[in-house]
Amino acid sequence: MDPTRSFLRSIDLHVDDVAALADSTKRFPDGASFRIEIPSTEGPRALEAVLDEAARREVPVHRVSQGSGAFLLTDAELDEMARMAHDAQVEVSLFARPTASWGPGASARSDIGPAVAAAVHGADGLVFALDDIRRAADHGFRSVLVTDVGLLDAFREMRERGVVPPDMQAKVSVMLPIANPAAARVLVRLGANTLNVVTDLSIADVAAIRAAVDVPIDFYIEAPDDAGGFVRLYELPELIRVAAPVYVKLGLRNAPNIYPAGTHLEATAIALSRERVRRARLALELLERSGSTAEMSKPGAPDLAVPVPR
Repeated sequence: MDPTRSFLRSIDLHVDDVAALADSTKRFPDGASFRIEIPSTEGPRALEAVLDEAARREVPVHRVSQGSGAFLLTDAELDEMARMAHDAQVEVSLFARPTASWGPGASARSDIGPAVAAAVHGADGLVFALDDIRRAADHGFRSVLVTDVGLLDAFREMRERGVVPPDMQAKVSVMLPIANPAAARVLVRLGANTLNVVTDLSIADVAAIRAAVDVPIDFYIEAPDDAGGFVRLYELPELIRVAAPVYVKLGLRNAPNIYPAGTHLEATAIALSRERVRRARLALELLERSGSTAEMSKPGAPDLAVPVPR
């Protein structure tokens, strides 16, 4: 992309605002700048599809995440996912459910619904979500997706008191809006290990969050329609440069929301999973064409929250 920038400068069109941002000097423990995350991996067949497509397209997948919650997977399905991910040395982050959007309360369906949909609703809701986390841990999973500040703090207490394994990680979901550096810092203090920032932040805004925290930033370079539907693959080189360490997250625009997932949607979930891996291939090829020298983690990096099958 540098030749194009040089040409634009030659005709007095200056496009150096993002290029002027400082490089991030922060890295993953293995020294790498970025990793690949495939979201919405809703069960063992979807995970199987991700791993198969990743091998076929030569895409290193470091993490998959899930959105329907551990409670919508059977014991056998959880155990199969844990074994499969362990064998592939891929991290799996399971969503801690339920949240207000699936409950009987009216607020999640009111005009202010988007602001409360991801909240853990009521004291019983907190119990249910923490039980979902404990069940995930019992099946060997070491990463959970959290959308509620109170749940995050309670999870931190559980981790510190040994109720769940001390190496279990909290991945803050895009549904808990992280839109500024102060919010990011507060969530890290509450126990977050990785932060999915909101999808419409400018590269400069993401760089400001990076300056405030050291934990990895998760960023949708293609966002689902219900998270904005942005397709930002061309910004990947600069995103990694200023915001490393980054989990590059591949959602899909123009795709159905399949939460809560199940066998009735399995064929769709599998097709979407395969396409997300294809999008990752596109992102890696674009990064190579850009001339970026950013280093990607090798598969099975030691700090990944890989499941420990029971």
